[in-house]
Amino acid sequence: MKFSDFALSPAILKALAKCGFEAPTPVQEQAIPPQLEGRDVLGLAQTGTGKTAAFALPLIERLGGRPGRQPRQPRALILAPTRELAAQIDDELRRFGSGLSLRTVLVLGGMSRANQTRAIAQGVDVVVATPGRLIDLMDDNRISLAGVETLVLDEADRMLDLGFVRDIRKVAAATPKNRKTALFSATMPKEIEALAAELLNDPVRIEIAPQGTTVQVIEQRVEHVSAGSKRGALAKLLADPEMARVIVFARTKRGCDRVAKNLETDGYPAEAIHGDKAQNARQRALDAFKRGRARVLVATDIAARGIDVDNVTHVVNFDLPDEPENYTHRIGRTGRNGKTGVAITLCDETETDKLRAVEKLIRRAFLADGSLGDQPPAPQRPAQNPPGTGRRRSRNRRGGGARQAA
Repeated sequence: MKFSDFALSPAILKALAKCGFEAPTPVQEQAIPPQLEGRDVLGLAQTGTGKTAAFALPLIERLGGRPGRQPRQPRALILAPTRELAAQIDDELRRFGSGLSLRTVLVLGGMSRANQTRAIAQGVDVVVATPGRLIDLMDDNRISLAGVETLVLDEADRMLDLGFVRDIRKVAAATPKNRKTALFSATMPKEIEALAAELLNDPVRIEIAPQGTTVQVIEQRVEHVSAGSKRGALAKLLADPEMARVIVFARTKRGCDRVAKNLETDGYPAEAIHGDKAQNARQRALDAFKRGRARVLVATDIAARGIDVDNVTHVVNFDLPDEPENYTHRIGRTGRNGKTGVAITLCDETETDKLRAVEKLIRRAFLADGSLGDQPPAPQRPAQNPPGTGRRRSRNRRGGGARQAA
């Protein structure tokens, strides 16, 4: 299938060709037609599958084909969990809609509120926002959502993790009931299913990658190291010239800064990105990584959402994530657009349980040599009672076995 097979305007097709887009990805192939027909869509898709274009292209097609109200009020609203992801979506909208006269505005924390309200007052067609700043503007009557025709919720599971579900409901309540809605999520917990049932009307359900799977084009392996030797292990990995563009994941903001500082000391240009950094500092770090001035980007899970950088050769888990689902989000930063990638996990003696949780999620176990096998992990055996405990002792000594086992 080609993009020209969709009912897209010549201006959009020209923009896609200019961007180098030749054929739609599976999520685009399945999600674009129903949205062009005016259907709601519920999409289960991992990062790196092309889901931004899957909702952006039909949105631009619907808005670009007819003029908006005068003065312009927002006709489409896209909510994203992080500033980086929102900025990436806005950039894609501008590229895909370059041949049309649509106006977009970013509504984010960490950026000038005055500039945002001024842009809204001058008239916009599409608002791309994080929930927090949007709610602030709504509470101050700086923005009206009464004219919104299309609502998009991207990475809804991450917005759930960040506690934005109440804000999402408040935002949705401020939009017309007859709006069109698209919700995309990498995972589908019960809370997101309930939210979708509440906000979407008879949606077309699309499932691209089953929950718990990881991209097959990514080579995954684990290196068992002590906690004190992780710095040296990472430096040894980076000595390989094939690790040309690397994202390293740290569990905490402080750890993120420490890893980046150590890498600089060890002679590897690195930038850190996390939630405590100002938006302009985060953007500078990301630009340095994209332009090759920094070979390594060290990030936390939340800050990395929305990072869309081409040709990331390797992902390194310096720390295993607290939530195993974040493992699949992390490694999805490499192996994109049909290219291969490598994901390496440094696991110390305190992280064994977290590694087991990852294996359970992806339904594959790492082998003794560190490579990822094809078989699921063996079920863990229940802990055995030590000699002298158990039922026999508890019968002979009142409560003894139970107390010792507790």
